[in-house]
Amino acid sequence: MFDRYQAGEQAILVHLDFPDDDTREDIQEFEMLVDSAGITALNTITGKRNTPHPKYFVGTGKVQEVADAVRMFDANIVLFNHSLAPSQEKNIEALCQCRVVDRTTLILDIFAQRARTHEGKLQVELAQLRHMSTRLIRGWTHLERQKGGIGLRGPGETQLETDRRLLRARMVNIRKRLEKVEKQRQQGRRARTRAEIPTISLVGYTNAGKSTLFNKITQAGVYAADQLFATLDPTLRKIEVDDVGRVILADTVGFIRHLPHDLVAAFKATLTETREAELLLHIIDIADERRSENIEQVEEVLNEIEAGDVPQLLICNKIDRLDDVEPRIDRDDQGLPIRVWLSAQQGIGIELLFQALAERLGKQIIKHLLCLPPSAGKLRGQLYQLNCITDEHYDEQGNCLLGIKLPVREWNQLLKQDEAEIEHFIQT
Repeated sequence: MFDRYQAGEQAILVHLDFPDDDTREDIQEFEMLVDSAGITALNTITGKRNTPHPKYFVGTGKVQEVADAVRMFDANIVLFNHSLAPSQEKNIEALCQCRVVDRTTLILDIFAQRARTHEGKLQVELAQLRHMSTRLIRGWTHLERQKGGIGLRGPGETQLETDRRLLRARMVNIRKRLEKVEKQRQQGRRARTRAEIPTISLVGYTNAGKSTLFNKITQAGVYAADQLFATLDPTLRKIEVDDVGRVILADTVGFIRHLPHDLVAAFKATLTETREAELLLHIIDIADERRSENIEQVEEVLNEIEAGDVPQLLICNKIDRLDDVEPRIDRDDQGLPIRVWLSAQQGIGIELLFQALAERLGKQIIKHLLCLPPSAGKLRGQLYQLNCITDEHYDEQGNCLLGIKLPVREWNQLLKQDEAEIEHFIQT
């Protein structure tokens, strides 16, 4: 849309330490983001400031150091581990003579690389356009000139205004397409609600091991890698849980510190699976020294997407990286599971997770002894399909005596067929 220096793969990284928690970022996480984007870091420049410099974000001496490093290492992109104002990006670019990318743009770029589904690509494009719309003003001066010349004299719209209009039109188009996708998702959720199938959503900090656990439980073959944002598009699979029956398990995008608001807004439709879940499995990399901070960041995003009140089961993952830690279930004062310790990579403690899920979701279980006459063979077949028969034998009259155990919702579905007749078969 306007002239820019060509982005490259050889980068100078810039990171500043601030005393304020709201602006402080983690340099190790920044390096992982750069690696996830497929960019080679040539040099890292660090410094300390109390507040950002209004013109260059870093001080005048530090920005000159960055420019010197660009020329010394022949870099063609500068990456900042902070969110920059459009004017700051423009000023630094003019001095360094190469493209400058802030943390938000870097994360958006990683999301653009990872998106695979039609919906995911639309959501990322919408987030990028929202971000870009605030940065059009820093394009070069030709954007502010009106079109002129023979055949080009129009109503006096500048190139900048034209770009803004095209941008708005594209954003409106994408929103309409996303609304259609969201309606399809709502239909799927309504169908699951009618069938009373509970949904469990995996949430957690990026690279905590959500997709690895998802694959271990469902054998789904979802892409999992030791990098940030390996998963972007949500994946749903059915699993069977004792005393509960069928359950929908949803794998979602990982969260990160200061997740760009444009991304949160764009992915709200996808994150609806999280907001409307019966239970959240909050995956924690228990071997990460920053796990407490990561938990806080996840809680922050959950509150932002209005999912902070959904019940959670904490999953302490990667115990194989710790010494003398065995798989176990931690319980609250009422004996309810609140934390499961396991290793998804090694497959250790997975059975404990299913036990905890059964206890958290399978609170309402029906147990009955049914006396079915030979004419009730259809009902007997349905009970076998539900896999709920615990005992079976016959009396002297040829009646089939069945012991059954199943969730309340499946029992209620059976009663809808012929409540009076089925209740007549129950032995007291």
